[in-house]
Order: sequence, then C-alpha cells, then structure tokens
Amino acid sequence: MNTLLTPRQLFFQHVAQTSDFPLALEIERAEGIYLYGTEGQRYIDLISGIGVSNVGHRHPAVLEAIYGQLDKYMHLMVYGEFVQTPQVQLAHALAETVAAAGLPPTAYGPLQSVYFTNSGTEAIEGAMKLAKRFTGRTELISCFNSYHGATQGALSLAGGEWFKNSFRPLLPGIRHIQHGRWEDIQKISCRTAAVIMEVVQGEAGVRVPDPAYLQAVRQRCTEVGALLIFDEIQTGFGRTGTFWAFEDFGVMPDVLVCAKGMGGGMPIGAFIAPTEVMSVFKTGPILGHITTFGGHPVSCAASLATLQIIRDQQLYAKAEQKGQLFRQRLVHPAIREVRGKGLMLAAEFASFDVLKPVIDRAISAGVLTDWFLFCDHSMRIAPPLVITEAEIDEACTLILGAID
Repeated sequence: MNTLLTPRQLFFQHVAQTSDFPLALEIERAEGIYLYGTEGQRYIDLISGIGVSNVGHRHPAVLEAIYGQLDKYMHLMVYGEFVQTPQVQLAHALAETVAAAGLPPTAYGPLQSVYFTNSGTEAIEGAMKLAKRFTGRTELISCFNSYHGATQGALSLAGGEWFKNSFRPLLPGIRHIQHGRWEDIQKISCRTAAVIMEVVQGEAGVRVPDPAYLQAVRQRCTEVGALLIFDEIQTGFGRTGTFWAFEDFGVMPDVLVCAKGMGGGMPIGAFIAPTEVMSVFKTGPILGHITTFGGHPVSCAASLATLQIIRDQQLYAKAEQKGQLFRQRLVHPAIREVRGKGLMLAAEFASFDVLKPVIDRAISAGVLTDWFLFCDHSMRIAPPLVITEAEIDEACTLILGAID
C-alpha cells in the first residue's frame, strides 16, 4: 500500500463506492450528537447515521457494556447453540418492551421469541422465510415506495422500480399495495403469506398513516390467515414517540423487525415472533435459518444498554416534544411542510434541485442532513433522541441560514 496517499485518496481508491458523489467527510471522532472532522470541524448529526445513533454517539453506558463484554468473550459459536448471557438478557428485555405496549397478543400468542441477525436487511430476509414456512404460502405483499433493505429478497419487496430494475430477475410472488390506500387492503388474500409494512414509511419521505388504516390491515390479515410483519428498523427504539411505533396505532403485528437504533452504534438486527411461529425453523428442515455472527455478544451487550437507556430515561416520551420544536423553528417560504412523527421528520422543498444545495451549504455550516431514497425533495431530520432544545435551535438556525 502506498503510505504517501492520504486517507481520502485511499478511500476513493480502495473503498467500494455506491455513488459518484459520496460526502467523503473524514471524521476523527464522534460524541453525543456531534461528529468532529480531522481539521477541527464540528457537525451536528441530524440523521443519526441514518437512524442508528438514537442514544447519541459513544454513549458512556453503551461503551461500558461493550468493554465489559470484551473482557468476557466475543464470538463463541454459530447462533442458537450456546447459552450466551448477552443474547438471553436482550431477548428477554425485547419481549418485555413488546408486552409493555399493553396490546392483546396475536392469534398465535405473545411476541416473545427473538431471532438475532447482523442487520435490518438480514432480519427482513429471515422474516420472509418465516412467513413462507409457517403459512405454506408464497405470496408476499409490501408497499410502493417502501424500503426494507438491499439484499435480493429485501430488494424484491422494495417499492421503487428504478431502484431494483437493474437487478432483475428478483423473487417471484411479490405484490405491492399503496400505503394508506384503503381499497388496496382487499388485495390481501388467502394466497398471501405475509404483508410486510413499515408502520411509518421512511424512505417515502416519512408518511404517517391513519391508525384506522393499519387496524384494517391487521383485521384483513387475521381474516385470511396472513402474517402481519411490521418493519420497525427505522421507527423502533423510541424514534417516533413511543418505544415501538405500533404502540401508538393500537396494532400488534405477528412478526416485528428491528435493527438500526437498537445497537447504540453496533451492528445488530432481530425479528420477533410468537414461539408457535418461530418454532417452524426447528424442523423440515432442521436448522431452517442459521447465521454465524447474528446476535454477536458484544453487539447484544451494547443493544441491551441502549434499550435500558431509552426505557429508563423515557427518551421516546421526549421525542414528540422535540419534534414539535423542529416544526416550530423550521418555518421558511422554501419549506412547504414539515411532517412526521416524534423525531422522524421530513422537511419538504419544491424539488431536489432546490434541496441539494441547501443540504450542501448546511454541511459546510456544520449540520449534517440528507434526503430520502424515494423522496429526494424532502430533507431528512432524525437526530439522536438525546438532542437538547438548545441544540435543536442551533441546528434550525443553521438550516435556515443555508436556505437563505
């Protein structure tokens, strides 16, 4: 390796690129809501690493949990063979958060069986397999403008044709409905293995449905014997004002998928189901779903600490108030609306051509934000839940300055 090259040059030479215009910011350290560049720049992180750093970067309790687990053990054995305390404790705590929602259990029992993965897209893949195996059906229904990950199966569910056309053929048997469109509910039938749906659509630009709509989807799935799978990869762990977004809509899914904000910065995902449903992975075939690194003990320790921080400090309860502060401050003729739920917000502009220079100027001014995959004229605002009112005020001032 040519050591005379700078890290930035090596980044473009050796790190696989996913666009022709990466941000290419060189970050030296991160703390709380801030990222710090190698030349002393400070950036307010308004996107939490895309929904990951819900408790902020390098939260002391998360670091303590990581260090404590490093002193015991790291990887021991493929998933599901050894009793590993971090996995057991985290699975129990996750089941408790679902039970704390206070909603009636599903027809198959409470969501208490947890399968850990390395990421959200892997959790979606596992949930897809689980639905097919449990129901014996092959049709899966997802929504237009939905995003569930980039692996082959998760990509098949995606609702943006331009995003997946280059990779066809993808999985057969995938149908799409419009999120929030009542008449589409009848497309869920006795052929449907599962409906896989974001409670609040993320990459569509933060679209919040009518609770009655989700309740009707739940009723239809129950009627036809299809599983209802909620993708809470972005919304879970306090992002929308409750620990899980489904709580505020009064709808219990059959399978719950989470990742991103659950790890406190460490890679981890999970899908949670009733024991009756999850048990189908044990036979026909045995080891029906396996992973080597899923539920890594260090990631589980970090996740448990993250869960405890959010629950004990009730960070989710403060998310709605902080979201309202963004709405009050981000008032400008160029901003058509600020919509969302809790600290999952989208500020809409006229077009991408208007928005992109604002984002670039905001970054230069010290605020890191972004747009959405299927809504490139809206600015993503999803800061760590620990952001203070003073920090929100500063971030909004810088954004408004970037517009002007």
